[in-house]
Amino acid sequence: MPQEEAIAIDLGGTAIKLGRFLKDGTCIDSITIPTPQPATPEAVIDAIVAAVERLNVEKNCLALGVGTPGPADAAGRIAKVAINLSGWTDIPLAEWLEKKTGFPTIIANDGNCAGLGEAWLGAGKRFKNLILLTLGTGVGGAIVLDGKLFVGHQGAAGELGLVTLNPDGPPCNSGNQGSLEQYVSVQAIRRATGKEPAEWGKLAQAGDKEAIAFWQEYGRLLGAGLTSSIYVLAPEAVVIGGGISASAEFFFPTTLAEIERRVLPSSRVGLELVKAELGNQAGIVGAAKLAWQMLESKS
Repeated sequence: MPQEEAIAIDLGGTAIKLGRFLKDGTCIDSITIPTPQPATPEAVIDAIVAAVERLNVEKNCLALGVGTPGPADAAGRIAKVAINLSGWTDIPLAEWLEKKTGFPTIIANDGNCAGLGEAWLGAGKRFKNLILLTLGTGVGGAIVLDGKLFVGHQGAAGELGLVTLNPDGPPCNSGNQGSLEQYVSVQAIRRATGKEPAEWGKLAQAGDKEAIAFWQEYGRLLGAGLTSSIYVLAPEAVVIGGGISASAEFFFPTTLAEIERRVLPSSRVGLELVKAELGNQAGIVGAAKLAWQMLESKS
């Protein structure tokens, strides 16, 4: 008997990744295609439809799950904005893909997909309630409660990198000032030190005292910034991903110490700080889970 599959799609500014996934998370096959340039909604949709046809050779696909580089609505139907893609405002992506492929479709922000992926098959699989922070160019976040994404009533919840760390800190693109992102992102590290996170990582590996002190202070700021989210959500785990997590061994101890100093024991019982495991596959894995959860909710 043929095995049922969902096709997951991770839509990025330069590449689109697609994979065929079984219900247990096994990826049968995957392909990567270049994102059309200019990446207009019509061009991107045509490229996705052609790639889905290419991938669905055994005709076992039941649904599509899509991670988009920007916010989606709470129902998982509309791409409100897509970062680095031209002309994307309030695009009914799910509806258009359903019309062209015939498969029920659900979409979510790629950061949320990464959180769901880690919760399903990665560092978060032992936990039902967790938060994910991706430390990269910016700081993305995701909230998983009882094994499902929590996106809030309009779909915009989970922006954990935009919580205020210092009310008088540097201005943020969000309109906030002194958000966590302004202290722990790649851009923040460059601005404050003139070095790349990878340089600080190499120096720390070599035992450089200044680099070790840098990461200890970084961990302290991250811990302070996580405090608000931990008090509100009381997760079982905080999963840390993104490029900067490569140096987690140097900042996790002070991150944890700062959380323990600032958060009441009753709000952090058994809390674990763990490094994300799926790397750049997290988004596509989460998109697959999204598709399977949609099918389950309809059955």
